[in-house]
Amino acid sequence: MIRATDKAKADRLHSKALDIREGNAFGLWVPIMRHLALRGHQAAMIDLAAWFSQSNRLADLGSPADSFSAAGLYRRAWRHGNAYAAQHLAMSCFNRGDLQGYRHWLGHSARAGDPDAKRELLRFEIRLPHANARKVRRLRPFARRDEVV
Repeated sequence: MIRATDKAKADRLHSKALDIREGNAFGLWVPIMRHLALRGHQAAMIDLAAWFSQSNRLADLGSPADSFSAAGLYRRAWRHGNAYAAQHLAMSCFNRGDLQGYRHWLGHSARAGDPDAKRELLRFEIRLPHANARKVRRLRPFARRDEVV
């Protein structure tokens, strides 16, 4: 866990890693993110997990028991209090067609304080209007209720 005194330093290091990833600086960003993730930096865990699971395949997501798989990183970030980590894991489950896992992690995200997950859980749908839903044959047309309020 990162101490409060080290939080500013870790945030600067995270910003540097993001600059490297975007091509605005020189260096290797993955070792920096791994270093931060080992020390409990939530944003680094989520960025690293998103990079690991870009293809939405089950093999790329890994197991929550493996601390440096995408699922393990999302789970650790959620355990540290990050509601959006559970939201990411829910969407990864949805994109793979695992609706039980989708609802499970959506519930965790809603209980952790994510208002979008809470609203989505109240009107649980098995069809969504985003591009990855088309890949798993669960696309529905965009509706007025999908607009950001």
